Amino acid sequence: MQLFEILLLSSSITYLVLNLFFQIKIKKTYISAVLIFVILLHFLFEGYRWQMLFCYLIWLIALITGIKQSQRKSKTIIKFFKGFGLAILFVFGVFFPSVLPVFDLPQPKGPYSVGTTDILLELDREEIITENKYDKRKLMIKVWYPTNDKVGEMDLYVDDGGRHGFAQKYGLPNSTFNYLDKVNTHVFRNASVADKKFPVLVFSHGYNSKANNYYALLSQIVSEGYVVFAVNHTYESTGTTFPDGSEVYFNYEYAQKIESGTWKNMEPVIEAFKGNLSFEERHPIVKKGLKTYFVRKMVERWAKDITDVIDNIDSWNTSGFFKGKLDVENIGVFGHSRGGGAAGEAFLSDNRIKAGVNIDGVQWGRIVDTSFQNPFLFISADWPKEKEDLNSHAYINKSQSAFYEARILNTGHSSFMDIPFMIHFKSLSQAGDIKPELGIEITSKLVTSFFDSYLKKKTIDFNLLNSEYDQLNLKIYRGKLVKENLSNSM
Repeated sequence: MQLFEILLLSSSITYLVLNLFFQIKIKKTYISAVLIFVILLHFLFEGYRWQMLFCYLIWLIALITGIKQSQRKSKTIIKFFKGFGLAILFVFGVFFPSVLPVFDLPQPKGPYSVGTTDILLELDREEIITENKYDKRKLMIKVWYPTNDKVGEMDLYVDDGGRHGFAQKYGLPNSTFNYLDKVNTHVFRNASVADKKFPVLVFSHGYNSKANNYYALLSQIVSEGYVVFAVNHTYESTGTTFPDGSEVYFNYEYAQKIESGTWKNMEPVIEAFKGNLSFEERHPIVKKGLKTYFVRKMVERWAKDITDVIDNIDSWNTSGFFKGKLDVENIGVFGHSRGGGAAGEAFLSDNRIKAGVNIDGVQWGRIVDTSFQNPFLFISADWPKEKEDLNSHAYINKSQSAFYEARILNTGHSSFMDIPFMIHFKSLSQAGDIKPELGIEITSKLVTSFFDSYLKKKTIDFNLLNSEYDQLNLKIYRGKLVKENLSNSM
């Protein structure tokens, strides 16, 4: 809860308790003045939000009680019911502002401030998700970039399409998440790009999520000197807002259609992990699941979105907002969850990509039959031992160059998103026990160090990085190409 929200609730509930249980009387002018003053401060500096409705009700009861100043003493049973009702109101008054708070995002710590703008990319390929055969695929891309601007229009946290899509997912009114206007994103809208050429990263979000849910991670990476093109996978993100104001949301009918009946391909995989099989005995079963489960086609479809973005980077660097600011020779990809799998798939198919990162996503598809040619980093949440480790089979051949495998202890799957800042209850956020700020710090440090090494050609001591954090467990596997280069240089 915000400062004046706490003052509003605490002053109201304190007066009611003093009045109800201790019969302490305060002049109506005094109590009315205090209560009105506090709520005015709240509305003036923090503003109304629906999560405070029960607090407003408690405030109203306190104001009416203060004005009436009844001299009659309540019977014990009446006091009990009044106290019980007040306790219920208090619980709800604390619960809703706490579950959906106006939260604080960490401020980027790199040498640059962070700017953002949006790009509509209209493609000449069929949109297979909609039923209209004439629909063409179009993507909204949220671009994050370094800027030297220190002031400007603050970027709103999550656009209307994302807010409305998330509200509809849970059957809530579209206005449910309007309170997100109050969140300071530390990102400036349409700020000027810093006068330098920066390596380019393409980011892919998780399933039924979007890039707006990764402010903490992406803004920190960008502040270290990267331009990030964050793809919003239309109809499979929470929601999309197009420049004309139209919105489209996650297509649940299509999701059900492509998933229907495909779990049978994964049942043998689950049983193989439960059974007492060796890795070698289990591998062909898991391999088949990785190649036949419905998510494979989704990851390949998203990878095509990524490569379509890369196809346009040269033209964006030639003219327009980013003219001359993109280092088109040094491109990396990364993503979270299914977006991490999509990043890996794009990395396999596009030799323009110099390095790739998968953040806690299963690498479905053909990787199990091959290996990466360039450096790749896989970051895993701290999953329990009984969790099926599909990637141990997917990445069996790792990389011909270098393969980095990291586990960040005490994290959950959502620790790489803004969710632990947004929702403070671990049972709801599924973010693990790590402090949200520390989880983002380790992840962003790991990702930027990796890309610094392979896109900026910096010398990075990964052993030193590994020892810097007790929560980081990093292993590095040198591939055939690295070993040959080392042998030739000796």
